[in-house]
Amino acid sequence: MRRAYDGPKRVIDLVGALVLMIVTAPVTALVALLVRRNLGSPVLFRQERPGRDGEIFELVKFRSMTDVDPDRGLVTDADRLTPFGQRLRSTSMDELPTLWNVVRGHMSLVGPRPLLVSYLDRYTPEQARRHEVRPGVTGLVQVGGRNGLTWDEKFALDVEYVDRRSLALDVRILLSTVAKVVKRDGISDSDGVSMAEFLARDSGGDLGA
Repeated sequence: MRRAYDGPKRVIDLVGALVLMIVTAPVTALVALLVRRNLGSPVLFRQERPGRDGEIFELVKFRSMTDVDPDRGLVTDADRLTPFGQRLRSTSMDELPTLWNVVRGHMSLVGPRPLLVSYLDRYTPEQARRHEVRPGVTGLVQVGGRNGLTWDEKFALDVEYVDRRSLALDVRILLSTVAKVVKRDGISDSDGVSMAEFLARDSGGDLGA
């Protein structure tokens, strides 16, 4: 039944993303201009991420950090994230270009968030099940605590989504995401910038780091 939903889900993703791109076009254009003025070029952040079945694609978002510049002390994410970038993230407007990834079929509106390529060989077989579906712009993790969760908790929610995915669940997640964004709830990790790196247990890491 879950696999039967994947076909209609793709159609919903395509139509939904195209509609959202049209509706948000003026906002997207304005944000692009603001990013160019505040952070310079390039306006877009591009990075390879693993998609369904671990296939690599290029994720696109609006840039929210300055370039690395050791001479100016801009090395860590905390150093490079400007007040403008923080506001961009807190409103999730940096995600607007990601709708193009949905249109192209790399991503879904709802699903496990695409993480780093370097994490692929760190997952347990159960955790790797998160790649049985297209990654999402939002998901159970984003409405269930975001970066306030441990890695164990995040992966458990990702796999739960894979097993329970349905139209009703997707609608509930999308509505909850809108509410979270409006309240600016749970956007950043405890350091106020980004989530901690996932380190596999067998390499000495702690999934809850």
